[in-house]
Amino acid sequence: MTSEYADIPVEELTEESAAVELERLAREILRHDKLYHGGDSPEISDAAYDALRRRNLAVEQAFPHLVREDSPSRRVGFVALDKFEKITHAMPMLSLANAFSDEDVADFWDSVTRFLKLDGRPALTAEPKIDGLSLSLRYENGRLASAATRGDGVVGENVTTNARTISDIPNVLAGNDIPQVVEVRGEVYMTKQAFQALNAKLEAEGKPAYVNPRNTAAGSLRQLDSAVTAQRPLRFFAYAWGEMSSVPRSTQMEMVALLGQWGFKTNPLMKRFTGLAELLEHYHAIEEGRAELAYDIDGVVYKVDDLGLQARLGMRSNSPRWAIAHKFPAEKAWTLLKDIEIQIGRTGALTPVARLEPVTVGGVVVTNATMHNEDYIKGIGNDGQPIRGGKDLRIGDTVMVQRAGDVIPQILDADLEKRPEDSRPFEFPTVCPACGSHAVREVNVQTGKQDSVRRCTGGLICPAQAVERLKHFVSRNAFDIEGLGDKQVEAFYAEGMIRTAADIFRLREEDEKSLKRLKDREGWGETSAKNLFEAIEVRRDIALYRFIFGLGIRHVGEQTAKDLARAYGDIDAFSAAMKKLAAGEEEAQEELIAIDGIGGTVAFALKEFFAEPRNVAVYDALLEEVRPQPAEQAASDSPVAGKTIVFTGSLERMTRDEAKAMAERLGAKVSGSVSSKTDLVVAGPGAGSKLKKAADLGVETTDEDGWFELVGQA
Repeated sequence: MTSEYADIPVEELTEESAAVELERLAREILRHDKLYHGGDSPEISDAAYDALRRRNLAVEQAFPHLVREDSPSRRVGFVALDKFEKITHAMPMLSLANAFSDEDVADFWDSVTRFLKLDGRPALTAEPKIDGLSLSLRYENGRLASAATRGDGVVGENVTTNARTISDIPNVLAGNDIPQVVEVRGEVYMTKQAFQALNAKLEAEGKPAYVNPRNTAAGSLRQLDSAVTAQRPLRFFAYAWGEMSSVPRSTQMEMVALLGQWGFKTNPLMKRFTGLAELLEHYHAIEEGRAELAYDIDGVVYKVDDLGLQARLGMRSNSPRWAIAHKFPAEKAWTLLKDIEIQIGRTGALTPVARLEPVTVGGVVVTNATMHNEDYIKGIGNDGQPIRGGKDLRIGDTVMVQRAGDVIPQILDADLEKRPEDSRPFEFPTVCPACGSHAVREVNVQTGKQDSVRRCTGGLICPAQAVERLKHFVSRNAFDIEGLGDKQVEAFYAEGMIRTAADIFRLREEDEKSLKRLKDREGWGETSAKNLFEAIEVRRDIALYRFIFGLGIRHVGEQTAKDLARAYGDIDAFSAAMKKLAAGEEEAQEELIAIDGIGGTVAFALKEFFAEPRNVAVYDALLEEVRPQPAEQAASDSPVAGKTIVFTGSLERMTRDEAKAMAERLGAKVSGSVSSKTDLVVAGPGAGSKLKKAADLGVETTDEDGWFELVGQA
């Protein structure tokens, strides 16, 4: 899923575009989590995935009041598969925060030192980050009782029988110094040599080969038949622990050494450091020698060595504060740019996509790459400055591809020495390839800046936009009609069965009149047709925000739709307000912009949508088929319910994330800035400009103790 805002720097995003971008990122990261954790078949590299999460975090930090309920920052891993029994982890299996540069590592170490208020940096351990499947092993009285995958971090899959087949996992712990309950955590992996041998065997048998060792190891461990797992040469490195009835050692290094004494394999490259230069030297040495290792790694993990300090540092919402993963840079490769195709999205955006000679990058075969917009092809960035040294991209070029920074790979460079003599600059179309309408670059009235995206002006007459709008309408966060996916929408549109959203709800009626019934079409049957019609019927009653979001209005993402639904309450009020807005009534415009989270860009988009008679006709026809349900209003009897809270300064009894989560549980909204709409500012030591602004505006303030007293948790 691409987005017209994916390439815009965070600092240039508006509130409306940030909401749309967070919606895109939440969907895309969830999809890749499902592919990676749920299906062991990722479509993107770790570097590309990390880039998505970094982008999500950066947007959330810039717009903290827009953080979504389904935000990836609030989730670890993916839900456990239904085919296995579930095991609830006694202690959550958290993920790690990431560092991508030497500076990030120094910042992490310094932040730990500041948090603990130490005079010098505490010692860190450093060990390779194995690219495998996380596993938690529970031992009771020294014997293996259960084995569970990470799952969503709280509940994992019970793979005990399969884990017993791995020779590196002892069924009985060795030695006498063993607590009654021991949870050992580590990574299941497959060596490169074993992976190559397995693929050679599969190819000899005429079976498809596996993509990489990580996916193969994960799939092997999650076999329903443990005999299959036993035939796969799986290995296990132990490096951590969960629940322990007692912790026999006081440092990370000592505990990992003890795991070795109990019978586990631990990584020999793990070392302890007190100096930054030596730590980074170890990282770069591992990076340079990674190709010679018997197993795949994707970085180095640093942990505070002292377990007492780890306890003081504690946890964030989904990662420990005392550890970080220093990831290796994204891998790159050169290949041939075979063609440039133009795709049209539901908002009319013309997006160029590079078709490449297939090339393997980081264990994944790459066949296409994003080209963002026509300026990107010309070698011009969003700020008008040259990119790639000003080199343009042409069909026939030899280009460098990297899997990082977007859902699909990016082109980083072009080798001009290999450019064909007869190559010509790419001419970006000024008419829509789908409908022939003019394609223009709009000019922002407020800034006078030309939009980086060229758009088709065909609107509702453009078949490409119509199909994309229908796909959006039935998507998971809109009407979520089961059985009506992208392929079905394309087929139904091509055959003239649906043209607008309302037609979807008339499918059964029209089908009964047709000589060629859906059940008789290729790929369908009586049961599948019946199931689709029933799934459509269920969606006649739809949440108001889903209805608004499903309309596909530009700049109206899921969060904005929720804001509108809560503000207007029901469909009658929303429809009346939009009618007045389209008629140019200033009061309706002011009322709309006064809604928290709604700005001029969204207001303009709504006005334009409802001022178009063809859009209103589609809207009215849809309302004849569906019944949007009134929005649920947040109900809470807490003293801060419905109030806007700002936290500032150094909080001592809770982290900023904990404070925000607490306020939201109590029905409050947390904002990152103080305004006249702020109801309360909670200020800790070191509070500066926000506290001053609160005083200037006459906003009520309190300290951390006052906050706990206010909410009844003193």
